[in-house]
Amino acid sequence: MSNSEQTFIAIKPDGVQRGLVGPIISRFENRGFKLAALKMTSPSKELLEQHYGDLSSKPFFPGLLAYMMSGPVVAMVWEGKDVVKTGRTILGATNPLASAPGTIRGDFAIDIGRNVCHGSDSVESAKKEISLWFQPQEVQTYKLAQYAWLYEKEQ
Repeated sequence: MSNSEQTFIAIKPDGVQRGLVGPIISRFENRGFKLAALKMTSPSKELLEQHYGDLSSKPFFPGLLAYMMSGPVVAMVWEGKDVVKTGRTILGATNPLASAPGTIRGDFAIDIGRNVCHGSDSVESAKKEISLWFQPQEVQTYKLAQYAWLYEKEQ
């Protein structure tokens, strides 16, 4: 795996309203991942329809859109070795009641409809989601000062 793999993580309106932005960012930073992009935004219905297009036939889809438009979302791009898979592990299971303690959802959520965060489920999804939420110039390229302490070999 390349050290420059990227994933898309979004703190949903419930996470923002509950003041969990800092603790969630800390989980990724403490793990050693690099923050490449961050913005608070109020997503449009059109953006959310594209983002959640694979769920459009589900009965909960209209409620999901309404929920995601109910308040600001913090959209982020994180970078690092195997960050997509590890990011999903940091978030925990989609259903918070099935999430292990120590995961974001396991520590901060109860109901599947208020599960605090979204995380890309594959490298391909991450690329698509990043391009939906960010312009290329919004995603920063830089080397962390702690890089040599995180990675055995430079890639």
